[in-house]
Amino acid sequence: MIKTTEAERDAIASANTETERGSAKKIQHLAKIKSITTTLVGEVFYRSFDNRKQLASYVGLTPAHFQSGAMSLDQGISKAGNAKARTVMIELVWLWLRHQPDSDLRVWFRDRVGKLKGRIRRITIVAVARKLLIALWRYLETGLVPKGAALKV
Repeated sequence: MIKTTEAERDAIASANTETERGSAKKIQHLAKIKSITTTLVGEVFYRSFDNRKQLASYVGLTPAHFQSGAMSLDQGISKAGNAKARTVMIELVWLWLRHQPDSDLRVWFRDRVGKLKGRIRRITIVAVARKLLIALWRYLETGLVPKGAALKV
């Protein structure tokens, strides 16, 4: 399965059409960052987004709002989006936290969660997933590397 995925990635990297060349550049840029998978290019970054809210909404990492009269609540993430991309992002965050110890996202997570376990940790992982997705999108759009991220040598 891994060999098949790598063969598909290599086929995209040796692209012929303009769309394929855009994807190939994105794969090459993401491959420079330590612990990042190129699966996101095929699931998310093949599309263009106008802003971070559209991006997070597409993946399903935005809060679901409930409003009735004077009551206004957030009910967790909406999960109305690309389920595979959302799953990849959650797994990617765990890798990011392990392999990018000096990044701002890791520091934010550590300050927020500390040594807590359970529900608060899972909730915060989803928040980090959204922040990381937006940081990677900015990296692909503008070349701005996420703060503290270690690049592959």
